[in-house]
Amino acid sequence: MTDPARAAARGVCPRCGRGPIYVGLLRFRENCPACGLDIAAFNVGDGPAAFLTLIIGGLVVGLALWLELALAPPWWGHALIWPPIIIVATIAALRVGKGVLLGLEYRHQAAESREGED
Repeated sequence: MTDPARAAARGVCPRCGRGPIYVGLLRFRENCPACGLDIAAFNVGDGPAAFLTLIIGGLVVGLALWLELALAPPWWGHALIWPPIIIVATIAALRVGKGVLLGLEYRHQAAESREGED
């Protein structure tokens, strides 16, 4: 078992530490290609999305206010600067946040029950 934070930062399986857990930017694989861990059995939910979006939003508002007071750029300067920063920061933080939560669920054996499914 690997450390959840390290596995999340690398985007790898929390059990073996080798197989990638993502297909694309933010969607989990069904199973780990290296060890076969059933990733779909874990329910990460929207907790990381809400939590990290609020944190990033607060940081960006603070930085935008600082920039406005320090340099007073035109409105279109803000429109060019902040959207790419928000998008990249949110995606990067969500990858790590979802990975950490998946790793913690694996460590504490919090997978959803799949009894009765065929």
